[in-house]
Amino acid sequence: MGKLEHRFEVGQYPHHDWECCKYRVFENGSYLASFEPDAQAFLHISQNPGNVEEQLLHLLADKIEKHHPPGINENIKS
Repeated sequence: MGKLEHRFEVGQYPHHDWECCKYRVFENGSYLASFEPDAQAFLHISQNPGNVEEQLLHLLADKIEKHHPPGINENIKS
């Protein structure tokens, strides 16, 4: 079987408490899913309107966490 390749775009949006961000995932301009960090900065699926396989979303959350480690926005607060 051939590999299926996805090209996701991830947008980072300020969360209501300003200490963390919510991430929205798009593919070809279509909104697929969003993630929200917990108190330990681990991402959890908050919405999945694109009906993306949960296993794929967990892999994507792992990649986002690696690129945006906890504390990256600490100096932005005023």
